Amino acid sequence: MSVQEAASRVWRPEHLRLAIDAANVALWSWQVDTDRFTMDERAFGLWGLPCSEEVAFEELSAHIHPADRDRVRAAFTATRSVAGPYEIDFRIMLGREVRWISARGQGADEGIVDRVMFGIFLDVTGRKQAEEGHELLAGEMSHRVKNLLAIATGLAHITSRSTTSAADMAQVLTERLRALGRAHDLVRPLPGQEGKAALLGDLFSVLLAPYDDPGAFARRIRVAVPRMGVGERTATTLALVIHEMATNSVKHGALSAESGILDISSTTDDDDLLVVWAETGGPAISGAPDMHGFGSQLIARSITRDLDGALSYDWQESGLVATLRMRKARLTA
Repeated sequence: MSVQEAASRVWRPEHLRLAIDAANVALWSWQVDTDRFTMDERAFGLWGLPCSEEVAFEELSAHIHPADRDRVRAAFTATRSVAGPYEIDFRIMLGREVRWISARGQGADEGIVDRVMFGIFLDVTGRKQAEEGHELLAGEMSHRVKNLLAIATGLAHITSRSTTSAADMAQVLTERLRALGRAHDLVRPLPGQEGKAALLGDLFSVLLAPYDDPGAFARRIRVAVPRMGVGERTATTLALVIHEMATNSVKHGALSAESGILDISSTTDDDDLLVVWAETGGPAISGAPDMHGFGSQLIARSITRDLDGALSYDWQESGLVATLRMRKARLTA
């Protein structure tokens, strides 16, 4: 008895439907001459459409994300001439919700019956979101490594100004790098972990300590913020923002100059906390720099998503003045 014959004795049509339901697979058939689809109930639900006897390809296309629409149309047309199984992943829009769908079938009219091709839809939103998260994390880690190398170079330059011997420089630089390591621990995402809220002032002080240079210019970093606690998510987001802005300052701003000063202050209104980052004494600024790099985009996205806030920049000739606005109600999250 062949494998196919054995399977036919065990698998009846109702068993096939049970397997399809268990796998959350949606079925479709495509009338290639009329470009119309017949789909099962799960497929209509996946596309957010009311059930009907058939649906035109153009009607489905209207729900495909604009960035994917032409690619999907071209891919479906190409399946008529390209042999073998195919798989097309694309986004669809259900109001403001975005779903990822994988359409799978056979190309070159393989298995066509009465001018009808058959295939499946799968909801692969979870997998795609995980992939996007991994790509973002990889990009963030690469960005941080580059920044840490730049910071180490900047700290070495700062330390050389306030020490008189190689031994002193090695000791001071080692202490600063250790402090940088402690600060860097605060710039890690903490999913699923519990912890007590940090004090806002302590957060700034710990993260900015590696960049201070009391030997060359006493108290060049000054922090004056209210005594208030912040939650884990807020602490992580603020750590990311402070770390990125301090890195930029060491590279190009006040902390790159011997006489540079960084002042951190804050004000409040009914709903928001405003933290002002003011740099003076650094290189003269002739205009706003390009703010489209990975770090800038990461900061903007984190502030908007986690703090319901915004970061604005004022590139004054004397130095950068940046204002971080945060919703008070979100600070304990």
